[in-house]
Amino acid sequence: MRKNIYLMCVISFLQGLIFYGPIATIFRQSRGLSIYEIFIIESIFMVLMICLEIPWGYFADRFGYKKTLVFSYLLFFISKIVFYSAHSFRMFLLEAFISALSFSGISGCDSALIYSSAGEKHSEKAFSYYNASTAAGFFIASVMSSFLIKISLDITALVTIIPYFLAFLLSFFLIDVEYKKEHISIMESIKNAFKSKEIFIFVISMAIVSETTHSICVFLNQPKYFESGISLKYFGFLTAFMQIICIISAKSYKLSKRFGSDKVIKFLFIVITISSIALGLTKNPFIVIILIAVTEGAFALCQPLSSDIQNKSIKTNDRATLLSTYAMAGDIIASIINLSIGKIANISINLGFIACGIFSGIAFIMVFVFFRKSLQTN
Repeated sequence: MRKNIYLMCVISFLQGLIFYGPIATIFRQSRGLSIYEIFIIESIFMVLMICLEIPWGYFADRFGYKKTLVFSYLLFFISKIVFYSAHSFRMFLLEAFISALSFSGISGCDSALIYSSAGEKHSEKAFSYYNASTAAGFFIASVMSSFLIKISLDITALVTIIPYFLAFLLSFFLIDVEYKKEHISIMESIKNAFKSKEIFIFVISMAIVSETTHSICVFLNQPKYFESGISLKYFGFLTAFMQIICIISAKSYKLSKRFGSDKVIKFLFIVITISSIALGLTKNPFIVIILIAVTEGAFALCQPLSSDIQNKSIKTNDRATLLSTYAMAGDIIASIINLSIGKIANISINLGFIACGIFSGIAFIMVFVFFRKSLQTN
């Protein structure tokens, strides 16, 4: 099943080629959206994910991971075409709807396929390389973006369509894994997921940190660069620099083997909390760049550890459905956090960063107090 791992890494790399990424907020603003409208769309996206996660996971468990991924990658490709064509709130909302259909199909299913293909012994390493592949793709896209924006902002969205089409084509070469397909109802799967309160506490804490870092590294960073006096022409290079930091996530499994997943995650949560608050208190361009890099790198290290912990907690055959249930729970929390940060950031960008730090601090307390034993077991 090594072929699946290689293909998923290549697909991950291609989907990291988001050429408009370094100017995502600026691009949307140039098409008429406000910061608050951007966060509203993000929250609607999260609500859609909540509704779609479990049905997609159930479909994957019943009909196969490959079929689910192929259709989801097709939708992802279509969403990029809509994004390029969008010039209004409604069109960006349509893009969010199609993206939610795609993301919810991929979410949990990609993780289940990789875990089943790699096996429990090598799963953490496989997840590390899978996440690092996205960062590598985004690194290249970010460097190229610095040159593309000199032509126009629009071209960055146009060329992004190409790698997403290639990712869709590659998905046809995936091999579906062999696993026992029991007829387990959706309600039975949800009950299985809720049997472990500890894993849900972990999932919620990861969702909080995921949304705060996403807000910082995708939406709030660009206005902060402007506030710090950094020119738009450097945004692509800065994003590329951030992705170099993220590529270190390929070695996160070595950190967990040496120090333990619990200690590594707790430390990274503290780092994210401190960095977020510090971003709201400084305007020094050099310090801003370092703090955003630290935040992005810390979360990049958390992701493969989180995927491995969630997969190893599952002992039944409805893996994709359970992972989708975990993702749904995370999406519920993330949608609330996202809307809160958006509202605060609309008042003040710096208050938005401080809010991210407070939320991350709450996530750290949850992990430290409630999930200590479970992390040490994993």
